[in-house]
Amino acid sequence: MPSMISSIRSIAKTAHHYVQLALLFSANPGQSTSASCPNAQLSCSSGATTTNYCCFNYPGGLLLQTQFWDTNPPTGPSDSWTIHGLWPDNCDGTYEANCDPAREYTNIRQIISDAGATDLLSYMNTYWKDYQGNDESFWSHEWGKHGTCISTLETSCYTNYVPKEEVVAFFQKAVDLFKTLPSYQFLSTAGIVPSTTATYTASAINAALRTPRGVNAIIQCKDGALDEIWYFYNVQGSVQSGTFFATNPVGTTSSCPSTGIRYLPKGTSPGGGGGGVPSGKGTLPITSGGVQKGCVISGGTWYTSGTCASFTATPSGTGFTLTSSKGKCAVSNNVLTCASSVSTAATFTLIGGLLAYNGRTTWYASGVPSGSTQASISTTTLATSLTIQWILS
Repeated sequence: MPSMISSIRSIAKTAHHYVQLALLFSANPGQSTSASCPNAQLSCSSGATTTNYCCFNYPGGLLLQTQFWDTNPPTGPSDSWTIHGLWPDNCDGTYEANCDPAREYTNIRQIISDAGATDLLSYMNTYWKDYQGNDESFWSHEWGKHGTCISTLETSCYTNYVPKEEVVAFFQKAVDLFKTLPSYQFLSTAGIVPSTTATYTASAINAALRTPRGVNAIIQCKDGALDEIWYFYNVQGSVQSGTFFATNPVGTTSSCPSTGIRYLPKGTSPGGGGGGVPSGKGTLPITSGGVQKGCVISGGTWYTSGTCASFTATPSGTGFTLTSSKGKCAVSNNVLTCASSVSTAATFTLIGGLLAYNGRTTWYASGVPSGSTQASISTTTLATSLTIQWILS
């Protein structure tokens, strides 16, 4: 009997914890019960005298909101950068990492879900993506390496602390900052758009990022192609509820060349095989409403479940043909079809990394398929518009 009572108490205690957590965050997901910070001082300011590190970020007083532009494989919407993280650098540009191994949680999705922060989790599922497809591991890494080093997120900074509430606050703040930094729009306003042929100068990119904020950012490149942006802030008060002030970078340099920087469409690679006239094997993921939703499968239809089919691209004149395991691909009666009965394959092109037919990159379907349903892909205007990327395998 005592063991049964103990088990019941354990279950009740666990249930009570999750009820607390859900109540805490359901009304305001990500908002914490951190300490009140009247007359808070600005992090990294030379005249700061406080030692209340629940209201003053120290030593990591230089907060970076970092973003990715993943092209091959692509992550996130085709017209948006994605979240890398929220990093607390020291004021001289150095940084600490993995500051509390006991809080290096690996079940971030469950923590956020238990908190009732469904909107936050949904947003992260779209905009905080791992290029290898393991979002959970990526989130855990960012929290363990960086989140545990933010002094104002220490558990001792909370009144009526509910276990792991600081984790939700970390991800919520990273998302909130990201929403104020639409890098794709910053760049496109200055005429800097993804292209398989155009190149840009570092000064032009930096100016485009400085104009809307008044301070510099840091750009990073891989193989000469733009792939990261780092934005810098000082914080007055706590990370959870303080005010973020944009500031210039400290102690960090760019890895980009001064000229000839490529800004590739998602679905292309720095090696150049994903743009122009592709050759070889690849997949055809579909984006609709700004979100990637499934792929073209071997028969030429749209499917949102299961594995993407493999297609072979073969150069043909100024374009290329596609073949799947079902046969050659063509547009028959305005519908994309891949089958053994197709005798003459259609000629496609790539425009900005998107599959184009007769110079048009927009395709259509009667609706977004779900479950085991497949949808025909048409060149005729229908209820749902979509684009199709080419991704090298």
